[in-house]
Amino acid sequence: MAIKIPMNKIQKQCAVCGQPFVPKTVDSVYCSKTCGNAAYREKKRQKRKEEEKQAVVAKIPDDRLYISVPEAIALFGVAKSTLYRLIRQKRIPAINLGARLVRIDRAAIEEMFPIRQTPLKKEKPTTKLYSLEPQDCYTIGEIAKKFGISDSTVYKHIRKYSIPTRQIGNYVYAPKTEIDNLYNQ
Repeated sequence: MAIKIPMNKIQKQCAVCGQPFVPKTVDSVYCSKTCGNAAYREKKRQKRKEEEKQAVVAKIPDDRLYISVPEAIALFGVAKSTLYRLIRQKRIPAINLGARLVRIDRAAIEEMFPIRQTPLKKEKPTTKLYSLEPQDCYTIGEIAKKFGISDSTVYKHIRKYSIPTRQIGNYVYAPKTEIDNLYNQ
């Protein structure tokens, strides 16, 4: 069954289910409330999992020579299958004290996987501060005249590149620095 979507609408792909959809806002990432709720639950689950991992790491004494597999997973961020594969290959010395009692030599694993002090996080871009006073901005008409394009193209570019605007009366202002950077490239 083919989904018909008008050609003049911008399509996005849902971050959860992967289906194409027409977003209601520029920031829309999910096609429906169901997908939004699923993403929210997954985010909460990941946060809870990270908190549990931090609790395990906090309980490990620094002077212990041998650590368990779950402690190594939490401390070094290595997959369980990777640890057991390295143990089988004798690349990491380990002692088997019984069922589910494998202990790994901490010095050897620290040598192979250095401890990260902070988890890897995506850096959020710093927000730019603009002066949206009329003397520091162009009006839409000025931009169109200066660069020889139509008003509708200017509005389209402002939305596409998330350039901040300010409306005073009948005039819409956009920062000169951003507009010059956009059209002088």
